[in-house]
Amino acid sequence: MIIVPIKEGENIERALKKLKRKFEKTGVVKELRNRQKFTKPSVVARDRRLKAIYIQQLRQEEMDK
Repeated sequence: MIIVPIKEGENIERALKKLKRKFEKTGVVKELRNRQKFTKPSVVARDRRLKAIYIQQLRQEEMDK
């Protein structure tokens, strides 16, 4: 459960912004979206591998400059 302490006289918009930020950091929404559909382990592994290759290429280009 996410708790956002509110100080006396604090703006409600600021409190909502804090709540949204905490909610996003916990990864609840991301987890919910991942659980809505099943992804085969082989597809997950392929995606991770492609992402790693992409990041490695970016770093290599940065090193070459």
